[in-house]
Amino acid sequence: MMEERMERLSITGGTSTPTVEFDPITGVLEIGGESYPENSYEFYSPLITWLEHFLKRTKVEILFSVTLSYLNTSSTKYMIDILDRFEAAHLGGRSVKVEWYYDADNERAKDTIEEFKEDFSMPFAVKARGGER
Repeated sequence: MMEERMERLSITGGTSTPTVEFDPITGVLEIGGESYPENSYEFYSPLITWLEHFLKRTKVEILFSVTLSYLNTSSTKYMIDILDRFEAAHLGGRSVKVEWYYDADNERAKDTIEEFKEDFSMPFAVKARGGER
């Protein structure tokens, strides 16, 4: 059975929405910026639909790279939904890695991400970036 060709998902970030680059060929799925859209369902629904399609129709290794500097409560719910789908793929034998970057000067962000990490068995790296030197 030949794998179906999927289109890349690219969303340019705005003031309250993150930038999204999901590449089905490389398996690198990136999301970054700030996430506090007025309607989180409207923003995240197409990402989740694309992701479900991707997980069903491809077998490539996945690297989920997150550089979100801010998430509101409703965005957090959707990020957990996305991570849950990756966890299911991981438990099903697929290679999935999460790399979540936080501002080195923001210990609270690090603690929040570490809490996310505790709920998953897939490889999940919490990495500092930037900060004062």
